[in-house]
Amino acid sequence: MWPAQSSCSLPRHRPSPLPGCRLRAVMESRMNQVLVENDQLSPGKGRCSEIPFTMVNIATDPPPVKDHFLWSMFSFVYCNFFCLGFLALVFSIKARDRKVLGDIYSASHYGATSKALNLAAALVTIVIVITVFGLVVGGVLHLHPR
Repeated sequence: MWPAQSSCSLPRHRPSPLPGCRLRAVMESRMNQVLVENDQLSPGKGRCSEIPFTMVNIATDPPPVKDHFLWSMFSFVYCNFFCLGFLALVFSIKARDRKVLGDIYSASHYGATSKALNLAAALVTIVIVITVFGLVVGGVLHLHPR
């Protein structure tokens, strides 16, 4: 669909740009709309300054912020050495609250802190389990008294 008639009087059957005017049709991949751009001429020189144009801005949503809440719950219940699981849960809840408020920067910061604390809790738990297992197999640590 071509724009409404104006003082430029462009023909409807064939878009031929006049001197000083430039029309460009751009097909959007998701929206099959035609965008018409018009160069603004200095007043008094051109006849095409009244051609309307349409500009479509498609905003992309930022990637979702991860708060790692389920991982923090697991760390709190099963890997809570040195209270790292509890701290991870606190930062995870803070990240979720900030995400609800719309503060994406703080939410991503708290989410990253929660992830680091979850990793630390998991690594400390793995090291402690492997150490205890090695001491039991090596005979240094006895689980039942003799």
